[in-house]
Amino acid sequence: MTDERMLKSLGIDSVDELFSDIPASVRTDGIEMPPGMSEMEIIRYVTDMLSANVTACDHPCFMGGGVYHRFIPSAVKAIVSRSEFVTSYTPYQAEISQGMLQTLFEYQSYVAELTGMEVVNSSNYDAATALGEAATMCHRVNGRRKFLIPQLINCDKRSVLRNYVRGAGMEIVEYAYDPRTGEADLDDMKRKADSDVGGVYVEVPNFLGVLDRQAADVKAAIGDALLVVGVDPISLGLLKAPGDYGADIIIGEGQALGSPMNFGGPLLGLFGCRQELVRKMPGRVVGLTKDAEGRRAFCLTLQTREQHVRRSKATSNICTNEALMAVAAAAYLAIVGRDGLQAVARSNMANARKLRDALASIKGVESPVLDAPFFNELPARLPIKPEKLSKVLLRNGIIGGIPLAKHVPEMGDCMLFAATEMTTDRDIERLVGAMEVIE
Repeated sequence: MTDERMLKSLGIDSVDELFSDIPASVRTDGIEMPPGMSEMEIIRYVTDMLSANVTACDHPCFMGGGVYHRFIPSAVKAIVSRSEFVTSYTPYQAEISQGMLQTLFEYQSYVAELTGMEVVNSSNYDAATALGEAATMCHRVNGRRKFLIPQLINCDKRSVLRNYVRGAGMEIVEYAYDPRTGEADLDDMKRKADSDVGGVYVEVPNFLGVLDRQAADVKAAIGDALLVVGVDPISLGLLKAPGDYGADIIIGEGQALGSPMNFGGPLLGLFGCRQELVRKMPGRVVGLTKDAEGRRAFCLTLQTREQHVRRSKATSNICTNEALMAVAAAAYLAIVGRDGLQAVARSNMANARKLRDALASIKGVESPVLDAPFFNELPARLPIKPEKLSKVLLRNGIIGGIPLAKHVPEMGDCMLFAATEMTTDRDIERLVGAMEVIE
C-alpha cells in the first residue's frame, strides 16, 4: 500500500517506470535479499560472515608494499575515537575549529621535523595521490612536461600517477635500475634528466625495500629539475631526512603512523616542500597566529584548492585532507617520541634480517635476491609460483607477501616479504614450517 501511494505521488504506475531512463544493458533483474531479521539475528548473521575474514590481527602477516601491520598505542586509539575528532571532516569554518587546527598544526610540525622540510600540508589522500600532486606541482613550478620515476614502483601507484598527469599533458618517463642491487641506475637517470624534465622521483626505501646508497647523489645528477623523495616515515627514525640531501618535495604513506591496515584504507598522504615552493603546493597549510585579543590562535594560512580560489589559480581540485588519519599520526609521533621511533625502526630492521635468514634456510628459496641494504622488506625467489604459495599459506593461517609479477614482471618468481615490529620469532617459524613442506 505504501509503495502504491509513493508511485501515485510521483505520477507513475510501477517501479520499472521509475527506472526507465536507465539503459537495460546495465540494469539487473533484482537483488536477492534475505528475509527480514531481528536485530539479534542480524548481529549473529554479520558476525558469522565477518569471521570468515583473514586479518593481520589474527594471523601472522608478511604483506607490505606500502601498507603494514604495525603496533598502534592504545592512547592513539583513544584520541582518534573522541567525538570532536571523529565528526570533524575538515575545517571549512576554520576560526571556530581551534582544536582541530591545533592538532593539524602539530601534525605538520612533526612531519616537517621528521622529513627535514620547511613546509608540510595538512595531508593528502594517500601516497599515490601525493605523488600525482607532486608531479603536477613540478610542472607548475617550472613548466616542464616530463616527470621521471623509477622502474621499480608499485604498479597501482604508477597507475594513479598516470591518471593525474594526463590532464596536464605531462609525460611519465621511467629510469632503469641495477638488477643486481635493486638500486637506481644513476647513469640512466642522468641521460633521461634532460631540459624537458621538471621533476625526478626517488623512493628511500624503494618498492623492494632497498635503501639506495646513491640517494644523496641524485640532486647533483638531475641538474635543475626538482627532486621528489618518497619516504617511509618509520624508516626516518634511523635514516637521514630527505631535506638534508636536497629534496625539494617529499611525499609518503603515513598509514604506519597510528592507522590500521583496514583492508587498504583509508590511508594518509604525507606532503611537504621547501618554503620557496609553498605557493605551488596543493592542500591546506595551518598556521600559528594571534587573535584580536593577542592570544595564541590557529588559522588556515594557505588553502589554494578550487573551492577557495579561482579554478584557474587552484593548485589541485582534489587536495582535501585526511584529517582523522593526520590526528592519529600526530598522536602517534607525540607518544612514541624520537627515541621510540628509533626503537620501532630498529625493531623493523632486526626482524627483517631474521626473516631474510629464515627464508634462506628453506630448500629452493633464494634470499636475499638483491645485494643491497634494505629496511623492513625484501624479495625472495621461490621454487613454486608465488600465487600458489599465497594460497597454501592462507590455508595454514598465514598472510604471505606480495607476488611481484604484476609490479616487476622480470621478478615474477619472487615474493616481497615484509617484517615489522609486530613480527615475532614464532611468526617466522610458522612461515618457515609452512614453506618447508611445499613441493
